[in-house]
Amino acid sequence: MSVRVVLADDQPLVRSGLRVLMTDAPDLTVVGEAATGAEAVRLVGEHSPDVVVMDIRMPGMDGIEATRRITAGPATTRVLILTTFDEDDHVYGALRAGASGFAVKDMALDDILTAVRVVAAGDALIAPAVTRRLIADIARQPGPPTPGSTLRAVEGITEREREVLTLVGRGRSNTEIAEDLFISVATAKSHVARLFSKLGARDRVQLVITAYEMGLVTPPG
Repeated sequence: MSVRVVLADDQPLVRSGLRVLMTDAPDLTVVGEAATGAEAVRLVGEHSPDVVVMDIRMPGMDGIEATRRITAGPATTRVLILTTFDEDDHVYGALRAGASGFAVKDMALDDILTAVRVVAAGDALIAPAVTRRLIADIARQPGPPTPGSTLRAVEGITEREREVLTLVGRGRSNTEIAEDLFISVATAKSHVARLFSKLGARDRVQLVITAYEMGLVTPPG
């Protein structure tokens, strides 16, 4: 099935370039374009796309607030932040708002398409250029606990699930988790899936945030 995409960027040239890029991809379909965050929220309500490719800085409602409203709504739409701004406060703010990925506009075009597919599949993606800085920054950021009864849920997970959550917080993939814990990749995936359910997390990014907020991982350095 084709991944349905909304493009949200206040620069027409950027939207046009992304639209042309995705038109040439047989598994991606652009169903709407927005020049503001408010327009992006409206288009999600009208089209229920799989992914919104979202700029951060737009007039009126910015991409972070638009992401917060989209992910708080009934739609299952996921948000991929695509911007030229890779400062820590933008990365953290976007992910806390519910974004499933963060990429920068100077990535190779094929990598941008891959990012859309990864996010659509339910995985999290953060551009390699900002991953390490983000993980360290999450641990230092003040802010409210993860919404819901996450603390009680963390206290209720098994010891093995706690180990898996700690490794996810360190940025480890399922394959790396399996190697570290001497279990199969399928078993690692099952543990991660149960963590999604128990913690009410949308994706892997939220597990990373939870691991740091609950003190399971300490900042490097």
